[in-house]
Amino acid sequence: MIARDIPFTHAPEDADGEAQPSAGLGPYRLALRRLRRNHVALGFAGLFLLILICCLCAPLYASAIAHTGPNAEHLTQTINVGGRTVDVVSLQGIPIGPTWHSRFLLGADSNGEDVAVRLLYGGRTSIIIGGTATLITMVLGVAAGVVAGYFRGMVDGILSRVLDLIWSYPVVLLGVALGTVLALTGLHIGPVVLKGTSLMVPACIIGFVFIPYVAKPIRGQVLSLREKEFVDAARSLAAGHLRVMVSEILPNLSSTIVVFVPLMIANAILLEAGLSFVGAGVQPPNPSWGNMISDGLQYISTTPGLVLAPAIMLVLAVLGINVFGEGVRDALDPRAQIRIEH
Repeated sequence: MIARDIPFTHAPEDADGEAQPSAGLGPYRLALRRLRRNHVALGFAGLFLLILICCLCAPLYASAIAHTGPNAEHLTQTINVGGRTVDVVSLQGIPIGPTWHSRFLLGADSNGEDVAVRLLYGGRTSIIIGGTATLITMVLGVAAGVVAGYFRGMVDGILSRVLDLIWSYPVVLLGVALGTVLALTGLHIGPVVLKGTSLMVPACIIGFVFIPYVAKPIRGQVLSLREKEFVDAARSLAAGHLRVMVSEILPNLSSTIVVFVPLMIANAILLEAGLSFVGAGVQPPNPSWGNMISDGLQYISTTPGLVLAPAIMLVLAVLGINVFGEGVRDALDPRAQIRIEH
């Protein structure tokens, strides 16, 4: 049994101007209609989708256009630009900038690596880590919040203190501390062994530090839901604790979970870039927007594109998913007063 408010819809009128009865819309259908009218959110969702498609096509661009890989170095090579032969990296160690008429579309970095190729592969890395971290956060955060709010008492006390302990550390400082240690030692949890250079290491770190930010709001909602009549009815039918949590409480958290997902993806991508920037996230030779910005800072006066290209991509990706997440939240808000046009 799922407790849902039945939304009211505007009834159509006949020729005499009298309202005719109209069937009520379900909450998710109503939310979809609201979201379809939020053109700003849909526009930014399309922007993020475009970035996602470009990053997924990184191998195609690397093989068909750039003819190089993300870690291939071209320190001693030259290219033809406007009829002139130019070194990819000069004798002074300054990399070439954007060259629109060569295969180095956005230039090269200090190692002679193609910036455009690394930019797309770095986006793949950031999005994969952000998605994996969000999955870890949502699974563990929702589970901890539901268990703590449902059982209360000692179980709630222990879980809440653990969540408060993680919550007390700023996410960046905790992420840097864990990332620095695990980059050197790797991650060993039972049969699971990950090297320090594995992309799963920053994904696990980011997924871990964001758990309280999901679990605490979920816990608050479960504390309210467990006192509802439909939960008492399920208990009276001899339903066990697990069945009540999965069949009765969890479906009523679906709108909250849906809202959290895009917002957590945006925060995870941003945190991954921050950790990689300071060397505690994605480890070389794997490309990432964060470590590309860090590597390009020393050449910002001579080749600013090394910093601007990954920074612009990072801002657009995070902004796109963040604005879309806000639009989803507004669409699912039952208190929103939006006229439904038939």
